[in-house]
Amino acid sequence: MSLRRVTLIAVIAFLAAGTGVFAARMLHPAASDAGAELHALMHERLDLDAMQEQKLETLEAEFAKRRTNLEARLKADNARLAEAIAAEHVYGPRVSAAVDATHHSMGAVQKATLEHVFAMRAILRPDQQPQFDAVVDKALTASAQ
Repeated sequence: MSLRRVTLIAVIAFLAAGTGVFAARMLHPAASDAGAELHALMHERLDLDAMQEQKLETLEAEFAKRRTNLEARLKADNARLAEAIAAEHVYGPRVSAAVDATHHSMGAVQKATLEHVFAMRAILRPDQQPQFDAVVDKALTASAQ
């Protein structure tokens, strides 16, 4: 294998890895920190009744499945992006389409997460909602500060 080909493969691998890291940083750190704080709030500080606990368990199980599927789609989109980069070696139509697909998948994860957050909020009593809202607000604005 020529040095040029090895270098090209290394660059493509680097770009694909960078895209994956970018996607992970966009989705996971804030979501994980916020998720952990929301989890602690829901399970430890809000004193949910038995009905709320049951509904929360169901919501969490459904969301876990949905998120796994969406993240698999995002991973597949990143692989297609790497393939497009390897095929075109420029920001051509395949790369552009692959980037758009990746962004669409990232948006789908974000939308599903927000739907889950609103579903959790909906099971809370009015007296519990302000604490929940404060944690969500903090999660969304913390990185902007």
